[in-house]
Amino acid sequence: MAVARPPRPTRSANAGTVDRRWWVVDAADQTLGRLASRVASVLRGKHRVSYTPHADAGDFVVVVNAEQVRLTGRKLEQKVYFRHTGWVGHLRSRTAGQVLGGPHPERVVEEAVRGMLPRNSLGRKLHRKLKVYAGSAHPHAAQKPEVLHLG
Repeated sequence: MAVARPPRPTRSANAGTVDRRWWVVDAADQTLGRLASRVASVLRGKHRVSYTPHADAGDFVVVVNAEQVRLTGRKLEQKVYFRHTGWVGHLRSRTAGQVLGGPHPERVVEEAVRGMLPRNSLGRKLHRKLKVYAGSAHPHAAQKPEVLHLG
């Protein structure tokens, strides 16, 4: 006769039990949405066995060459980013082509990833672990980031 064992307790990840890794992603010639969804998944920790929806169990992600990201179709002319200055009637809009050609092209990738994260304090915490740079240089070499292959 077999002896019944008690069920194992479910283990939830928390900030103390997660060992964070650093990943570097080259955005050159990558489609924006596919890149952003993969990066958001790593930021949330969905690539881990110990994924916990309510906890920050993800890794740090460094995205380089954000100015060379690819948008399909006519999104360069038709995709519009809005921001408000805080003054009445001062809603500003710029197309994706203007943002990519402007002084901060990394904002296109930042906004795409931010839109795929939760809209709460956890999402804001996860977004702080995303580092995006327009060129190929980044100041995070001391963290020894590993290359994250997309696809």
